Amino acid sequence: MAPETWIATLVAVLALAGIATVVLAVVRVPQPWAVPAAVLRAALQLAALSLILAGVLQDGLWVGVGLVVMFVAAAGTAAFRARVSFRGATLLALSMVAGPLVAGSIVFLSGALSFEPRYVLAVGGIVIGNTMTIAILTQRILTSSIRDSWHEVEGWLALGATPAQSTVHLARAAIRTALLPSIDQTRTTGIVVLPGAFVGAVFAGASPLEAGRFQLIVLASLMAAGVITAALVARQAGPVRQRPPDRPGA
Repeated sequence: MAPETWIATLVAVLALAGIATVVLAVVRVPQPWAVPAAVLRAALQLAALSLILAGVLQDGLWVGVGLVVMFVAAAGTAAFRARVSFRGATLLALSMVAGPLVAGSIVFLSGALSFEPRYVLAVGGIVIGNTMTIAILTQRILTSSIRDSWHEVEGWLALGATPAQSTVHLARAAIRTALLPSIDQTRTTGIVVLPGAFVGAVFAGASPLEAGRFQLIVLASLMAAGVITAALVARQAGPVRQRPPDRPGA
């Protein structure tokens, strides 16, 4: 790639990150520097990924190692954002691993995709990232709902309901809300959203039909993994006997 292309890329990325930062600062949103920090971190991580990806794609062992590293980072991020204890972080990680495992097993055991390192890495990385987002949303939405509706929850407990029964309606609402972005993205794919997996497959030389098939598999995997993870997160986070403490957002 020509040097001027890299310079143009750098200018565009800096301008976009700068616009986001300025807008956040103007409307006085806390931590406006989170956007450029995230972009910088993404650039460093993508640079590292680009350097090692050629070798990783040909070695199943390194693909496995890469997915484990991705999952550990995702679970750590989810635990930090959800502000949970060590036990809560462990349960959150177990909830997060279940969804991708089930989805991946179905995709590769059914023969929808060949069990090759490149497909395992692509599908696994996309699903793990989406699962992390859904786990964070479910945990935070449910905790916030329980805190805000504590008088109602306390009333159910006083009437003899179990901790799980007292928050079941809040848990269902939290699951639905956390899944809405994925549901809307799936519903509008090809009309409003031009998904990255589809575009990447086309740029890699696949036919539009084959790229569409791959994207459909990815979307179905995202939905299945997200639903499983959200349900498990809500199940472990819902039963409470005391009002969750007020904690500043991350």
